[in-house]
Amino acid sequence: MNLALPVLVPALPALGAAATLAVGKKAPGLARPLAIVPVAVSAVLALVVALQLGTGQTLDAATRLTPTGGPDIALALHLDGFSSLISVLVGLVATCVQVYSTAYLKKDPRYPSYAALVSLFTAAMFLVVYSGDLIVLLVGWEVMGLCSYFLIGHHWETADARSASLKAFLVTKLGDVPFLFGIFLLGADAGSFRVPDVLAAATEGRLGHPTLTALLLLAGVAGKSAQFPLHTWLPDAMAGPTPVSALIHAATMVAAGIYLVARLLPVFLLSGAALVVLAVMAAVTMIGSALCALAQDDLKRVLAYSTVGQLGYMAGALATGDREASVFHLVSHGAFKALLFLAAGVVIHAAHTNSISAMSRIPGLRKRVPDAYWTMGIALVALVGLPPFSGFFSKEAVLTAAEHAAKGEALTNGLGPASAVPQAAGWIVLISAGLTALLTAAYAARLFLVAFHSPAGAVAAAPRVLSAADRGTVAAEHEADAPYSPELDEADPAAAEPPAMRWPLWVLAVPTMGFGIAGLRSDWLPALLDGGSLRPSAVTAVTGTGLAVVGALAAYGAWRSATARLGTGRPAPAVTGRVPEQGAAPAAEVIVADPGRTLLGPLFGPARHGFGVDRLYHALFVRPVGAAAKLVRFLDREVVETYVRGSAVGANLLGRAVRLAQTGNAQTYLSALLAAVVLLTVLVAV
Repeated sequence: MNLALPVLVPALPALGAAATLAVGKKAPGLARPLAIVPVAVSAVLALVVALQLGTGQTLDAATRLTPTGGPDIALALHLDGFSSLISVLVGLVATCVQVYSTAYLKKDPRYPSYAALVSLFTAAMFLVVYSGDLIVLLVGWEVMGLCSYFLIGHHWETADARSASLKAFLVTKLGDVPFLFGIFLLGADAGSFRVPDVLAAATEGRLGHPTLTALLLLAGVAGKSAQFPLHTWLPDAMAGPTPVSALIHAATMVAAGIYLVARLLPVFLLSGAALVVLAVMAAVTMIGSALCALAQDDLKRVLAYSTVGQLGYMAGALATGDREASVFHLVSHGAFKALLFLAAGVVIHAAHTNSISAMSRIPGLRKRVPDAYWTMGIALVALVGLPPFSGFFSKEAVLTAAEHAAKGEALTNGLGPASAVPQAAGWIVLISAGLTALLTAAYAARLFLVAFHSPAGAVAAAPRVLSAADRGTVAAEHEADAPYSPELDEADPAAAEPPAMRWPLWVLAVPTMGFGIAGLRSDWLPALLDGGSLRPSAVTAVTGTGLAVVGALAAYGAWRSATARLGTGRPAPAVTGRVPEQGAAPAAEVIVADPGRTLLGPLFGPARHGFGVDRLYHALFVRPVGAAAKLVRFLDREVVETYVRGSAVGANLLGRAVRLAQTGNAQTYLSALLAAVVLLTVLVAV
């Protein structure tokens, strides 16, 4: 293989970002081609590299960047089936996002800087995927964090966007500090930062501190991949533009942590304690995020919590020792989650609100956005994990891996002995993943039914295309106590969504529907990865699908019950949510049937607010740090500056005293000199 091809994959988007920043303002017409073409070419090159590399092959190439006095830092490539597969996903999603953004942010004056950051974000993820050196990988890792800060805060004029971008940056950096020490410790133990050397050292048992190293690395993974307890930044990041959400959630930042653990899984297999910690972290993340998603009113926050939960699935598969199942679900999830966010952007564009309850009172919404309606339905079925869509096969691969680990027969595929995976980790993942499958089906059904099929929208006396006043009313009518992350609304409601916002949906719908079958034959996807089986077992397939069907039917039954009460005019407070009246609202308050209230009962309120984790962190960390900052400011201004001002006053008074002694009379000076001599003589004599 010509090494220029894999080198160009991350280089082209980076060059495109520089060119877009350089000429975007001066020549706005060039901004869109410079944003799309380099990323699209990189996507094609990533596919070419994957095809040329083939299955079961690896490519390593390196050149030393600098000596360090210890392990050298090298500009290295390490390509195998995992990097090939994920790079194709990154290229596909990034290209769709760039094309989609040309219409979604058509009138945005800051589009050139936005497009440049998306290209740089893509280049950084390519660098993480292709890098064969952990220090160079860390560069891409941190560049992604910086790009996410700017992209989440793209609408910096809003307080939500500013606080969300700062929160994302600080929370992820909280995990990056121990992650950095973990990389240093790993390099010191292995004697090299090169990925092949580290894996060889792990396989040969030459790592001196595997548990400490794995736990330090997990801290960074928890931050980047939004796992408990560092998951709180991701739902708030929905204040950024919707295409950015698609990129972050599907193929870049949150996928980087999972990819890193998959790449270094032999290191984690040396520590059963680290695998149990990873399993517990994944279990809490899966169940907690699914409960939160079932209570959200903001469409994008539902999808955000869904992403957190699905990342928990991937982390759970890694905890059971099967990185094939984890990466299979990563790629499958990347396709349908990008589709969900881009379809959500079309719906928000038409409804002028993120609020599901507000969408429910807009008549004919599903007819207004047929492409988004059908593709979102496809993606939600894949998210639920029903056959024959891709989510079914990848989710069942995770459940199968957990089942085998629970029996003591972990599917490590030659990376380590099956006994390296504690059976407790398998049981934790298996039980939590089954419960999450049930909850996932429930919140997916709730989202689809309330947003598109609510009778409130069918009877509302509003026109098909709402007036400006009514649009403001609908946008404001989210539930008052619900967390909400609105975007600036620049769309024209009278215009249909342009093709650039529609055809990427159908492009992503293809892998959402068909990618799952790639895991059925051993000479297809498994041959590209570790060679193990990705076929679901009969027990987990029946159980997982049955739980999903039960969850969907439960949500449907709760929704029908709530709509029946709505139809009789006797809505029960426990099962319905109210969209409050606003200034230009219709005379009658709109009642929205929300099955989430019925299903969650007393948990609905806590789940809506993330079970108070943010409030807990605010009490434990933010307030003490704020109080410490106030104390430091007080000490600086009232104590340190007092001494500084006192020294200045003392010097000033001394100067005045000396000035008073300067009379200009020579006799006075001689008398003072003589008196001083006499005084010194007496002192010496005594």
